[in-house]
Formats: sequence, C-alpha cells, structure tokens
Amino acid sequence: MKIIYAGTPDFSVPALQALLASEHEVCAVYTQPDRRAGRGRLPKMSAVKEVALEAGIEVCQPLNFKQSEDVEQLQAFEADLMVVVAYGLILPQVILVAPRLGCLNLHASLLPRWRGAAPIQRAILAGDAESGITLMQMDVGLDTGDMLAKSVCPIEADESGGSLHDKLCLMGADLLLSQLAEHPVGGWQAERQKADLVTYASKLDKTEATLDWQRSALQLERQVRAFNPWPVAQTLFKGKMMRVWQAEALRDVVTEGLPGTVMSADKSGIRVACGEGVLQLKQVQLPGKKALKVADFLNAHSPQGCRLGESESS
Repeated sequence: MKIIYAGTPDFSVPALQALLASEHEVCAVYTQPDRRAGRGRLPKMSAVKEVALEAGIEVCQPLNFKQSEDVEQLQAFEADLMVVVAYGLILPQVILVAPRLGCLNLHASLLPRWRGAAPIQRAILAGDAESGITLMQMDVGLDTGDMLAKSVCPIEADESGGSLHDKLCLMGADLLLSQLAEHPVGGWQAERQKADLVTYASKLDKTEATLDWQRSALQLERQVRAFNPWPVAQTLFKGKMMRVWQAEALRDVVTEGLPGTVMSADKSGIRVACGEGVLQLKQVQLPGKKALKVADFLNAHSPQGCRLGESESS
C-alpha cells in the first residue's frame, strides 16, 4: 500500500522503520515542526524526521491543518492509508478521510482504558497488571475510534515508564505490520469501545514529581517507576531537591518515625518511613551531580535521622 506516516517522538520510530523495511511504500512523513531545545535553544528536528530524511522520504511539518494548502498537499499524495503514532496534532475530518482507507492509530494502552496523552505512566501509577498496544481506526474524538487489534504485555514489578515505553513501541511496530499483512486492502473487524470502561490518561506535569511521604510506600514506588525517565520523582534532602530514580516498597519492614523520616541506610538502600510502609531508595541524584547507587551516595552523604521532604528551616 501507499502509506503516509505521521509521528514525532522516539516512540514513533520503530513503526516507521518497520514500514520502510516492508513491501509498502511510505510516500510522505508528517511530523511536528522543529522545536528549539538545549542550552543554545537551537532548532531540533524530531526523531521521526531524522529517520525519514535518512531514508530519503519527503517530510511535511504543518503547524496544523487549518490552512487549505496543507490539506491539499496531503490529499495530493493519494495515499491508501495514513498511519499515526504519537504525532501530536489533532486531525480534522477532512484529513481523516483523505486516504482511501482512512487513518489508523497505534495507541499505547488497552483501550478504552487510558485514552489520552500519558497512558504508559498512568497505567504504572494505577498499579495495572498489564498494558499493551491498540490499533484503531481514527475518528475526530480523542482516542475514541473503533478498535481493530490489540497486543498485550504484563507490567513487571520493577517496570519503569521508560522500560514499558520501549516494549510498547516495538510491539506496536509488530502489530501494525501483522495487521497490514492480514488485511492488505482493509476490511478489519472493528470493535466499538465500551463507554463504561473509559479512563483518561492526562498529560504529565512536573508538579506531580514531588513525593508525598504521607502516602503509602507502594504508591510512592509506583510514582518513582512511572516518572522514570521523566519528570523523575523528587524530594527535599537537607534543603536540596533530590531526584529518586529507583526505589522499592518493603513489605516486611516495620515503620518507625514520622512519614519522611530516614529510618536506616546502608549499601542496599535508604529506608524511609511512609504513611503506610517503608520505601527503600536505591538510586538518587543531587542537583548538578550524576545519579548514584545508594552505596556510592553514602560515601559522601549521611541521611541517617533526617526527614525527607522538609526544608532546612522546618
């Protein structure tokens, strides 16, 4: 088939690479406009744009599809299908119906659970046992289209947002190619999403990263895992904001002291009292320093007896 591909971040890359290596023709790639990034605030192209240019594919970067010339340009490709993976733009109806078979989307959840911007992290935060990829036919709603196929994977006990991201983007590429092979001219068996099962995965905010020690150790462990690698869980340590990259809820340790109190620390971890249970910090990072395993962190810092989350003046 003649396919337009639309995507922007790293998550979108494996599916594009799979299409480029297949018998299908990727006639154009759509991605977000270059954004300024880094200390020099220089324009930076998306991960998808880098792959497309290397493959010699035409790249289009409309700000939106409100301009008639952008709509006409897409229509002129006369594509059979448009595949959308974390593109970052809302597609109007005129775009959704432009390809002969419409637009398909790979979404990083088992719809209708976790529609929206951050399904990977929200699934971990909620303690879901499994996640997956859904291939759906797009409509004008937010992840509301009919479901065509799913691929399921367990969420492991030590799963981070980053590790689940990496699993799902590869699963999505496999699911897409298998479905295109099984239904070369469309004809998918569509399943409507059940409204009573819908949940929403709101966009992540940096303000969610601060650990509230009044919460249970299990909730805080999920927060640490979900927000690795972004925005990264954090807490005050002796007046400095310390990032927590890895942590584990301890099931068989008795809580001692007020929530946030460091109960003990050794090379296996820093054990912190929570509203319920104990959280063991395993990898941390102070401002301007690199992330360290606790065994290395303790060579220069003594957390014993301090209370995390408190400013020095408290």
